[in-house]
Amino acid sequence: MRRGMTLAGIAMLGVAVTTASAWSQGFPAGVFSVKQRFADMEERALAEPFIGVRTSQGLREGLFPVHRTGASTGAIVEAADSFLATLSPTQLMRTQFHNQAAEWRRWLNVDNGIYARQGTPLAEMSETQRDAAMTLLAATLSARGLEQSQAIMLTDQALKELNPDMADFLDPDLYYFTVMGEPSETEPWGWQLDGHHLVINAFILGDQMVMTPTFWGGEPAVSRQGSTDGNAVLQSQQDLGLALMQSLSPEQQEMALLEAEKTHDSMVAGAYQDNLVLDPAGLSASDMTLSQREALAAVIESYVGAMREPHAAIRMESVREHLDETTFAWIGSTDEDAIFYYRILSPVILIEFDHQVPVGTTSLHQRGVPTRDHIHTVVRTPNGNDYGRDLLRQHLEQAHGQ
Repeated sequence: MRRGMTLAGIAMLGVAVTTASAWSQGFPAGVFSVKQRFADMEERALAEPFIGVRTSQGLREGLFPVHRTGASTGAIVEAADSFLATLSPTQLMRTQFHNQAAEWRRWLNVDNGIYARQGTPLAEMSETQRDAAMTLLAATLSARGLEQSQAIMLTDQALKELNPDMADFLDPDLYYFTVMGEPSETEPWGWQLDGHHLVINAFILGDQMVMTPTFWGGEPAVSRQGSTDGNAVLQSQQDLGLALMQSLSPEQQEMALLEAEKTHDSMVAGAYQDNLVLDPAGLSASDMTLSQREALAAVIESYVGAMREPHAAIRMESVREHLDETTFAWIGSTDEDAIFYYRILSPVILIEFDHQVPVGTTSLHQRGVPTRDHIHTVVRTPNGNDYGRDLLRQHLEQAHGQ
């Protein structure tokens, strides 16, 4: 299946375009050539064998052993089975794929105007199916992660009210569920949620779970009008990141700083970047004080904590084991209302937070200037374990001789 993306997504990938045109005038004819361009880009990306995010030194092996964690995934398996049982044969055909299917890598954080997703969206589900889909989401995420996901979905309602001519493509129910493989407590499988500003990939092998890549975003990040007044997303991740940067000494801040001014979208590890080569940059946690290291861990936990317990705690144990190898990088200023980007990179986790230029809120903000009201974040597992690929590789070698 080929997919394109809106001008918002094009800007994310560094292509020089006028991001506001699709929103202020509907979809111009030129968008369809853009759609084809990015369908081709996705096709090229998927033609590359999956390697994973890594440094210029290459993949680091042995970071993700297959082992028992004692953290049952039974509730997730049961929820997935129940969800699949509600689907019609037609829905099932477009929703369930092989556990090694390329559909794992087919995701993009844009609206549905020129982006065709696989799976079944909430908008096309019966009440029973919808309840089952949301039960699967709730079984995988923490209460905090579920609340954040629902708030991100609601930002599409806010955008719809700000951009009524785009109403067909902006809706809290245009989020698509897919299941990869057969839900099992012993064999590898997983599921994906794909939609505008929210992408979750959850891979499960026995009692191990890998929940990356995940994309959490929103515009408006804080809604101040209409039916969604008061809805807010990613404020904790924003505030904790800024507090960490402000806690650094001038010398430490200079080490962390990549660019002093935030003038453009800065994310590098979004869609189509499964094989990104990215070297450490910024301030090493080994050069932080104990309190600063704890603040760094708190920033990371604000993302990892979207997973259910005890899987989030298991993930944080791995993060802490590699804290000395973790770097923190910054773009932008450090005042209380700063517009900024930060990146956290270690052998086992990559996090990006980015204040982006306005796309659907140009009636509220200056065009082309990054704003706190449009946030993109991405979380990945470097060294080959996005989508649980390293665990899957080991399982196939050990259990099936592949």
